Amino acid sequence: MIEALTPVVDGGHHPVKRVVGEPVTVGATVFADGHDLLRVVLMHRPPGQSRWVEVAMVSTNPGLDRWEATFVPDRTGRHRFRVRAWIDHRATWRDALARKVEAGVDEPIDHQGEPDDRFPVHDAATSAGVEVDVEHERALFSTWYELFPRSLPAVGADGRARSPLRAVADELDELADLGFDVVYLPPIHPIGTSFRKGPNNTADAGAGDPGSPWAIGGAEGGHLAIHPDLGTADDFKVLVAAASDREMAVALDLAFQCSPDHPWVVEHPEWFRRRPDGTIQYAENPPKRYQDIYPLDFATAAWRELWEALAEVTRFWCDQGVTVFRVDNPHTKPFAFWEWLIAEVRRHQPDTVFLAEAFARPAIMHRLAQVGFTQSYTYFTWRVSAGELAEYFTELAAPPSVDELRPNAWPTTPDILPWHLQHAPLEAFALRLVLAGTLSPSYGVYGPAFDVGDNRPAGNGKEEYLDSEKYQRRHWDLTEARTLRPLMGRLNRIRRDHLALHTLRTLQFHGSDNESILCFSKTAHGGPTVDPNRPGAAVVLVVVNLDPLGPQSASLHLDLAALGVDPWRPFEAVDLLGDRTYTWTGEDNWIRLDPALAPAHIFRLAQEP
Repeated sequence: MIEALTPVVDGGHHPVKRVVGEPVTVGATVFADGHDLLRVVLMHRPPGQSRWVEVAMVSTNPGLDRWEATFVPDRTGRHRFRVRAWIDHRATWRDALARKVEAGVDEPIDHQGEPDDRFPVHDAATSAGVEVDVEHERALFSTWYELFPRSLPAVGADGRARSPLRAVADELDELADLGFDVVYLPPIHPIGTSFRKGPNNTADAGAGDPGSPWAIGGAEGGHLAIHPDLGTADDFKVLVAAASDREMAVALDLAFQCSPDHPWVVEHPEWFRRRPDGTIQYAENPPKRYQDIYPLDFATAAWRELWEALAEVTRFWCDQGVTVFRVDNPHTKPFAFWEWLIAEVRRHQPDTVFLAEAFARPAIMHRLAQVGFTQSYTYFTWRVSAGELAEYFTELAAPPSVDELRPNAWPTTPDILPWHLQHAPLEAFALRLVLAGTLSPSYGVYGPAFDVGDNRPAGNGKEEYLDSEKYQRRHWDLTEARTLRPLMGRLNRIRRDHLALHTLRTLQFHGSDNESILCFSKTAHGGPTVDPNRPGAAVVLVVVNLDPLGPQSASLHLDLAALGVDPWRPFEAVDLLGDRTYTWTGEDNWIRLDPALAPAHIFRLAQEP
């Protein structure tokens, strides 16, 4: 009998997620009637190959009949594994003989007739096969920077006029130096004029108000067009090429909705839902009303034509060199549509990354991950206390979540200025930056608002910005004495150089006697048994002061066995943020953090062999 196979997503109906080089540790409960001994093997097959590779599984808990083995995928694509088991007649015979000899009850005849296991056995059992979707490393580990091109200065450092898209290209060197590898742009398409929103989401826009980029479509075109105020198709090609030269990606917003002026409203009126008076239903999220946006009707009788049109939009931007999409409100469209669309696009461009912007109920977020979304926004934005953070990320780092949903942690977004950052000092933004970048392998910031700690809420209890960049151009002064950019650069270099921060599944929280101090560690793939001489394979221990208003101290209680540290010998804790080295001994060690100096310690742990 082969039972309780792991990892498995949704009972095997959807693939397990991994990236190249990320181990797949397969477990199974395997047993048979009687006392016969078993032989159990893991069989795995890379994409494009017909031959199965066998790896012997070992019994990790004989009392529970649990077996385990690991393989490491070395290429992208759909891998497959299964478990095979059979009675090991030779081992059973030898075990029985050894027990008789030890008991002194063996007879000469017991030493005769050793079974021959050289030939295939007839009583083997094989589990169902499990697929593993193995993607490029960026699917797991990425560092995002979001900005609005229209807010960048129209004149470059050389004094020449430039289009906003060219301005983004000019920013790439600095963003690359800061360690960002994905530059995410809100929709770059024409914006409708009907019911255009003014500053702070007012219903009446002035003549110079640019409107919301998410109100897509106008006289200049729809989802395949670029807003003429942002630049040309050639400008976009220059931007994509410049990003590629710096090993960066340009992420576009995939927002499947239309302004009242979108060409589809006239060309395909059947794609929109009508109200009883015959007018098209605009978007609503009471008390919010978005008169400038028409949702698409996925229940239309012409759904096949609608699906194909949306696939064509996605393929078009893939042809322009886009490999990363942030998908707006995917939870408001059918799961079946996303499963089909993502598969279609990946046949066209296999390494495409899809980030789900779905702050929805957990079951919905997990279903979106199962049907193909590479990454997902998370509730990190609202998890503040040590208990909340530990509980939430422990859940994300454990099966089944860790095998299907890859988190991308954002402290803020253009839509969300959470309550704990409203009127907060820059130190509060700093600690959230460190948490996002160390708890999650992928994280992002909405800049430059986050860089300068824009903390002004819209008021009336809303978690929104005053003078939101969604509805107006903003000027950002990054020459200010205090911005988070130096901390961003340092954090992102630490992330890049330490493999432990490239994963989620080795996350472990440690004890602290102060609830304002959060302590957690990560090891590289495979845990503390990873070769410590491998570049970047050191254990990382992170200690964060969750109080932005003043110093906090704590006695930490570390699980040294999980960290691979001998508790009887001193070990070094090298602070990568503060450039100091501490020598610690044993499980309990004291720390003090002043947010005016640093929001956290990020330690690299080392111990002489």
